[in-house]
Amino acid sequence: MSQVKITETTQYLSFKLDDEVFALDIWKVREVLDYTEITKVPKTPDFMKGVINLRGGVVPVVDMRLKFGLPEAEKTVNTCIIIIEVTVDGETTVLGALVDSVQEVLDLEPGQIEPAQRIGTRLRTDFIKGMGKRDNRFLMILDIDKIFSADELAIVENTGTLVGNGGNLPA
Repeated sequence: MSQVKITETTQYLSFKLDDEVFALDIWKVREVLDYTEITKVPKTPDFMKGVINLRGGVVPVVDMRLKFGLPEAEKTVNTCIIIIEVTVDGETTVLGALVDSVQEVLDLEPGQIEPAQRIGTRLRTDFIKGMGKRDNRFLMILDIDKIFSADELAIVENTGTLVGNGGNLPA
């Protein structure tokens, strides 16, 4: 497993899933949207919630709770969609990450980040870049490019392409 060494202050967008706080490199985030109606696409994995219309473009939306094996949650006023760029095998895909709430943009110094620990050999943790420490709490810093496999991203990307070429989405 390769460890990412964080050597300079980096900005992260933090968000919640259940009671856990996660963070993404801010440069992977395009924008944050209030929850909007998601058009379901048949025959897609459970974590693939569907697609949204973003200024005339089709963006696939992934439920991060389901992707991480958490139970699905009721939508609240805080539920939002983080529009992110994911790069796997040199291909960049834009997708929406459905989260419980966005917390804040924060700066973390290298000394505030511990390397991700291996948790046995069976659990996959390569998508965790490190554990950030803030106000006596930990937040998991995600490597968004390692959360989805190339196959999963192909499904997500194809869903957006198929709907975008022939489907009608509500504006």
